[in-house]
Amino acid sequence: MLAVPWAGAEQALGYAGNLEGKILIDATNALAAGLSGLALEAETSAGEKVAGWASGARTVKAFNTVGSNIMADPHFAGGRVAMFYCGDDAAAKKTVASLIAELGFDPVDAGPLTQARVLEQFALLWISLAMKYGYGREIGFQFLRRGNK
Repeated sequence: MLAVPWAGAEQALGYAGNLEGKILIDATNALAAGLSGLALEAETSAGEKVAGWASGARTVKAFNTVGSNIMADPHFAGGRVAMFYCGDDAAAKKTVASLIAELGFDPVDAGPLTQARVLEQFALLWISLAMKYGYGREIGFQFLRRGNK
């Protein structure tokens, strides 16, 4: 799992060695100063950058849309917190989804790795609500479904 400040992500992957064929969970968010947005252009994402830097790794974007306090205790009286994930390798995504569920979250497949562009914006929503707009860090989102899916 890559869970470092964005400024050190590329260097951390350099220290990781050969990740060919390994599942790499990217939990980074490229936040701009003052939480004013993301530090990357809209045509890419931290997840896509990470996948490029970790050539050959089976990159899945996950665990980037809640804070560390929710990671430590994802249980809420109203149900499970949604944990969105995305990636291009179906087997890697299945493994990550199992981990997400085992940790107590509701795994929600958000599609291919390009969807990291959306998940990183969603992370910014959680961060800004928690840190800038007075909701505090004890918040999470649910994904409600009708029907079978």
